[in-house]
Amino acid sequence: MADAAVGAVLGEAFSQLFAKVEDGVNKTRMFESILKRLRSRLGPLVPLVEQIRRLNREVGHPEEEIKSLIEQMKKGTKLVSKCSKIGWWNYCKKFKYASKLCELEEEIVRFFQFDLQASSVRNGLETLARVNTIGENMNLVVRNGGVSCAVPRPPEFVVGLDVHVKQLKMLLLKEEVSLLVLTAPGGCGKTTLVKMLCKDKEIKETPNLKVIVGKLFQHKGYQVPEFQTDEDAINQLEQLLLNQIKGSKLLILDDVWSGSEFLPEKFKFHMPNYKILMTSRDAFPRFRFTYKLQPLNDKDAMTLFRHSASLQDGSSLIRDKDIKKILKVCGGFPLALEVIGRSLCGKSAEVWHSWAKKWSSSILNSDKGLLECLQKSLDFLDDKVIKKCFLDLGLFPEDQRIPVAALIDMWAELYELDEDGIDAVANLHELTSRNLANLVVARKDTSDHLRKYYSEDFVLQHDLLRELSVHQSNQEPIEQTKRLIINISGNNPPKWWAEQKRQPISAHLMSISTDEIFSSSWWNIEPSEVEVLVLNFQTKNYTLPEFVEKMDKLKVLIVTNYGFFHAELRNFELLESLPYLKKIRLEKVSIPSLCKDPIQLRSLKKISLFMCNIGQAFRNCTIQVSDALPNLMEINMDYCNDLVELPVGLCDIVCLKKLSITNCHKLSALPEEIGKLENLEVLRLKSCTDLPELPESIRRLRNLSILDISDCLSIRKLPKHIGELHNLKELHVEGCLRLRSQLPESILDLDQLMLATCDEERAKLWEPVKDFLTNLQVEVVGKDINLNWLPVQDF
Repeated sequence: MADAAVGAVLGEAFSQLFAKVEDGVNKTRMFESILKRLRSRLGPLVPLVEQIRRLNREVGHPEEEIKSLIEQMKKGTKLVSKCSKIGWWNYCKKFKYASKLCELEEEIVRFFQFDLQASSVRNGLETLARVNTIGENMNLVVRNGGVSCAVPRPPEFVVGLDVHVKQLKMLLLKEEVSLLVLTAPGGCGKTTLVKMLCKDKEIKETPNLKVIVGKLFQHKGYQVPEFQTDEDAINQLEQLLLNQIKGSKLLILDDVWSGSEFLPEKFKFHMPNYKILMTSRDAFPRFRFTYKLQPLNDKDAMTLFRHSASLQDGSSLIRDKDIKKILKVCGGFPLALEVIGRSLCGKSAEVWHSWAKKWSSSILNSDKGLLECLQKSLDFLDDKVIKKCFLDLGLFPEDQRIPVAALIDMWAELYELDEDGIDAVANLHELTSRNLANLVVARKDTSDHLRKYYSEDFVLQHDLLRELSVHQSNQEPIEQTKRLIINISGNNPPKWWAEQKRQPISAHLMSISTDEIFSSSWWNIEPSEVEVLVLNFQTKNYTLPEFVEKMDKLKVLIVTNYGFFHAELRNFELLESLPYLKKIRLEKVSIPSLCKDPIQLRSLKKISLFMCNIGQAFRNCTIQVSDALPNLMEINMDYCNDLVELPVGLCDIVCLKKLSITNCHKLSALPEEIGKLENLEVLRLKSCTDLPELPESIRRLRNLSILDISDCLSIRKLPKHIGELHNLKELHVEGCLRLRSQLPESILDLDQLMLATCDEERAKLWEPVKDFLTNLQVEVVGKDINLNWLPVQDF
């Protein structure tokens, strides 16, 4: 067919379709809304069709592309004609043809938006694609170039450090400087300064050499070797820096404590363009080059304080005299200025004056003084529960992410907050607003309905603020304290514990942190009042302490492995004797069999497994899983990479109400027996990228109210009989990139469905449904490019 003829035929086909749609809008009431939208799409295309006819006469146009469009338009004309003949009572056919009309609209729009543009400027786009690829590669090289470990960016509002950045950089770039010590008291801004120096790159390490080197290997994407000695670790790191990391290299050791001066010496390698920057509260005379960071001057301190307290120049009723008194207490320390400023934000002039009088005799000139200053900010926490929440953050190790989900479990039991976490997260927002903690929401552009899903969110805290929470908790004698925080170095327990002369302790919360050489040799203790137990460890094998068996009031158990390798957990059977244990959270452990040797956890309501090896935990059982966990109501599995198929035994737990399997990328099948979970209300399968389909048996989950399959990349269609889920209120399918076929007809039976979330491409599938389910809100969720949710080790 000649080019001119092709253009003529296209024009004729378009005219016929447009006329038929116009006629249908006036005569076919059943499809009126869809046809009106199709008409609004076709109207602006008239000049484009004329342009195609002209281009074909002048320069030609790829014939196959236009022929395909002509065929679509001819089919569309017949389709609109058929729609006018469908009776109003025939809902099945109405849904079928409504879906086809939407597909027609999508095909036509796709041609004019993409195919036409691609064919006319194809060469230009191919060039642009090559340029974009080069740009991405360049960016990747730069990000991998110098510093090994990425960290959060500096605070958005920083005052008084620009000069220090320049001076520090000039000193660091001097050829004779191979190691530089940055020193200042705690809370003075050392870490912020090095963040500014490196922009978005930083290395933050702990004093153990093998741990430091292991984290560097891990962050660079290499498998962590099992180092035999510290010397072996250092040798392997040197080879990594020499052979794998090109260009200039800057190693930053942040917050090195007194007694760890040996660290930089170990990391000194003879190689070009390699330097070390170390931050510390202490000045180390043995090192030649030192930069002492001074507190903020009065002008900068005032600027930061007014910003933190939201005091607008000239518009505040707060007396300058009171502001200056409080500034004097803060001593130019940014952390104190921000925390105290946030605490006084919004308070009356009378409150400012009262606290200025109380603090007028205080002068901040040491770490101890800074702690005392920060302690004053707690006096402004009117809500006693929020103050307790702040103190509870000290139960977790320094410089580690604190999972929001773990805090929700704790606080629901201790302070009777809601189980969904809304109250707990509200408290964390309050602490964040006062600069006492930093709540990091992993996926910030996720719509509000998903905010009840907090598994990927976490809390960070400045080390001095953690010291404050620990200091506050340790004010009472050991046997009387309500919050007992124990740190064990090697196999050396605190003196009071080793002597075993104390009376039974009355703590309601207990945290025990051990290091990578702890042998799991426990000492006796009588913690009969403990309701929450937090165990933090780093070894490849970990044995639950025998005294857990005596914790008759224990409600929540949180066990977290901060090491590199999954740990074998032993003595799990001790938990069987605990009558009130409701919630267990395990992180990075290999789960022991819960039913091979009959262990019955009769009171357990919720179990959460994060980055765990599920292995044989629910298999080869000598008793049914439902007998071992007869009252279990919620299961959460997140980043469990060895989970290929959901164990069938879990489907016998008929009282289960919530089942969440997220980021389990090897999960490839759900058993048909899942239909036995007749009381299930929430089924969340988010980011199970290998899961190809949902079993048809989910039609029997008549109490299901939330189904979330977002980011399940392999799912191509929804179950045929999904309409039998008569209580379904939310359906989330955003990111299901292969879900392209029309929705099953039975979806029209979901008359309780109030919310469906999807991405922009999937939104078109819902257009025909919205005409039938009038209460349905279809929400298009934006793409998330935030990487906070990645489960990485913190440094």
